[in-house]
Amino acid sequence: MAASDTQVGGDHYQTPIQHHEFVRANNVPWHEANTIKYAMRHKKKNGIEDVKKAIHYLLLMAELEYPDQQEYLAEEIKKMLD
Repeated sequence: MAASDTQVGGDHYQTPIQHHEFVRANNVPWHEANTIKYAMRHKKKNGIEDVKKAIHYLLLMAELEYPDQQEYLAEEIKKMLD
C-alpha cells in the first residue's frame, strides 16, 4: 500500500484532491501551501486556530516577498484588528 493511499490521524483531509497532490501538481510554494492547508481544514479540525495559522503564513509570505511594504502591512493589520 502506498503512503498516498492512507491518512494518519483524523479525517479532516477527506477531499476530492488531497492537499499534497494539489500542491505538487501546481508547484505551490511553502508559505502558500501551508495557507491553503490550514484554510481547507479549519471547519473540520481546529477552527479559529487554523484560521490564525493560515493568516500567519500569509503574513510570513508578505514579510519575505514584500519587505519594502512592512510599514503599510502593519498599518493595514492594525486597521483590521481595531
